[in-house]
Amino acid sequence: MKSTPAQRIAVGALGVRFLVDSEDANASITVFECDVPADARMPAPHSHDAFEETIYGLSGVTTFTIDGETVEIGPGDAVCIQRGVIHGFANHGPSDATFLAMASPGVFGPSYFHDIGEVLAASAGGPPDHAAIAEVMRRHGLTPAPAITT
Repeated sequence: MKSTPAQRIAVGALGVRFLVDSEDANASITVFECDVPADARMPAPHSHDAFEETIYGLSGVTTFTIDGETVEIGPGDAVCIQRGVIHGFANHGPSDATFLAMASPGVFGPSYFHDIGEVLAASAGGPPDHAAIAEVMRRHGLTPAPAITT
């Protein structure tokens, strides 16, 4: 069990804090909180074959596009994104949003977000290096997808 507060990992405008690491849960799950500022979106739509991802809304509204369908997740709303399903998200609202994400089994961790955050930071506010993002995604078990509208 962790005794120190989770550190925020900057992923462009997004912020991620791991609450339960794979090691803490015998590789059964990882749990992280994601802060999505108003008018922010995830860097790249993707799918993953090694785990399901369940999203639970904590505050604000995050709009997910899951297998081509739009799903708004607000406080108390939840959705399970199954393996292999292409998804992405954005916050189109006027206020920040936060959701909890649970990946099961726990094969996905903080190193992905650190690596993607470094690629985004290297762009210095300009367009990100999409090839570098795709390489990081593949290395961590995610499959990049064509851009989707969220």
